[in-house]
Amino acid sequence: MSTGPATPEPFAHRLLEESRELVDQAAAQGLAVRLMGGIGIRMVLGDRFPERFARAYGDIDVLVGRRDSRGVEELLAARGWDPATAFNALNGSRRLLFHDPASSAQVDVFVEAFEMCHALPLADGLQRPGPTLPATDLLMSKLQIVSLNAKDRGDLYALLAGCDLRDGDHQAIEPDRLAALSSRDWGLHHTFELNLARLREGLAAGEAPPEVGPPIAAIAQAMEDTPKTRAWKLRARIGERKRWYDDPEEVDRTTEAG
Repeated sequence: MSTGPATPEPFAHRLLEESRELVDQAAAQGLAVRLMGGIGIRMVLGDRFPERFARAYGDIDVLVGRRDSRGVEELLAARGWDPATAFNALNGSRRLLFHDPASSAQVDVFVEAFEMCHALPLADGLQRPGPTLPATDLLMSKLQIVSLNAKDRGDLYALLAGCDLRDGDHQAIEPDRLAALSSRDWGLHHTFELNLARLREGLAAGEAPPEVGPPIAAIAQAMEDTPKTRAWKLRARIGERKRWYDDPEEVDRTTEAG
């Protein structure tokens, strides 16, 4: 007697493996796809990942180039991910969502730029080698979250503990690059500043090892020392009297990225 088609294994059980396979298959098809979010941080660190910050992952976040977005849509569908049809029709030029039909896992595809609480121009990272965006891009994609939670803090601590601090190295944290971007945007600078303070508070409370203290201080110092644009200075006069961040639109997911 036939029992019907087998139920697909939920992607939620194998997201790390699925992420590697997705990026490898995309590269084989000539598509530029780079991992972001918690899985991206886990993979960029590799053996350097501090196991105290290991956690379960609920989704895969990737950045793709605009010319490759259609190919990535087709690839994800072929791998068994269901598109969020209505959302993708409205937002496909900048963002696409795909769901696992057998679990709550999903893939969040950012097209050309990363836009959540703040917009980050990360497309240059698609030209860097490796399956993930550069470490500094991964750091900024977490530091831009206004409502930073324990999971996000853990991801940031893992990066800060596992990466060297060195400009010009895509596998290291580059303070000058981060400071240069935030020096043009007061809102982004302010959110970075607030989150660095939260990380220092968590460090004092024992949430992270002491070695994350120096990189936090170095990033904060680079941000302070970098000359600010005229637009930055004008916006700084208004401060928090006007909201300086966006509320990211979310579909069936929590309010943080990755």
